[in-house]
Amino acid sequence: TKKLFKDRDDFWRLICGIIAILGFLLIWHFGTNGTRLGEIMPGPIVILKSFFEAFTQKTAGYTIFGHTFWSLSRVLVGYSVACILGISLGLLMGRYRLAEAIFRPFYEMIRPIPPIAWISLAILWFGLGETMAYFIIFLSAFNNITINVFMGTKSINQELVGCAKMLGANEAQVFRTVVIPATIPYIFAGMQIGISSSWAAVVAAEMVRSSKGLGFLIVSGMDINNISQIFVGILAIGIVGFLLATIMRGVEGKLCQWNVRGK
Repeated sequence: TKKLFKDRDDFWRLICGIIAILGFLLIWHFGTNGTRLGEIMPGPIVILKSFFEAFTQKTAGYTIFGHTFWSLSRVLVGYSVACILGISLGLLMGRYRLAEAIFRPFYEMIRPIPPIAWISLAILWFGLGETMAYFIIFLSAFNNITINVFMGTKSINQELVGCAKMLGANEAQVFRTVVIPATIPYIFAGMQIGISSSWAAVVAAEMVRSSKGLGFLIVSGMDINNISQIFVGILAIGIVGFLLATIMRGVEGKLCQWNVRGK
C-alpha cells in the first residue's frame, strides 16, 4: 500500500543515514590512529568519551546541559521577536502596496548583510551583555522569516481573494480567512530556516564575549588548546541544531496536515 511504501522509504533512509555516519566515524578513526593527523586532532572515541564526560564535569561552572540551556535561552528571546516582527512585516509588504513601497527598500538593503557583520555595531550600541546576542540572533532569523512570508503572500491566488470579496468579505475578513491561511506553509518554512540560522548566530555571538554557552565552550577550549573541548562544543551544536529543525518540522506536519510538503 501507499502507507507501507512510505514506511519502507523512511526505513531505508534511516539505514542509509546510519551507514553513512558509521562510515564517516571509521574513516575518522583510522585517519587519526597512529598518523600525523592524529597528532593534531583526536579520534572519534576520544571525542565521544569527552562528550559524555561533559554531562557531569563542569566547565566554567556549567555542564554541557548548562551551556546548552544558556544558548537556547538566548535563541528563544531573539527568535521569538524575529517571528513576531518578521511575520507581521512579510504579511504587510506582501498584501499592501503602500507598506511594500515604504519598508521593502530598507529591508532589501539590510537582507544581504550577514548578521555577523553587525557584531561590531551591536557591541557599540548594546555593549557586551545579553542584548548584543539577542540583536544578532534576531537579525539572522528576521531576514529569513520576512522574505518567506513576503513571497508566500505574493503568491496567493488573487481569484480566491476576488471570490471572497464577491461573497461580501471586507478587507479584514479577506486577510484573516484567505491571506493568512494561504501563507501558513511559507510562514513555517521561514520559521524553520530562521531557527537554524538563529542557532548558528548565537554561537557566533557567544564566541565574541561570553562566560557561558556553547560558543563560549569552543572559545575557551581554543584558549587552553583543548581540542577535545572544542569538538564537544561543535558536536553539541550539531545535535541541538538537528533536534530544533526536527521539532519545527514535526510541528509543521501536525498543524499543516492539509499541506504536507515533500521530504
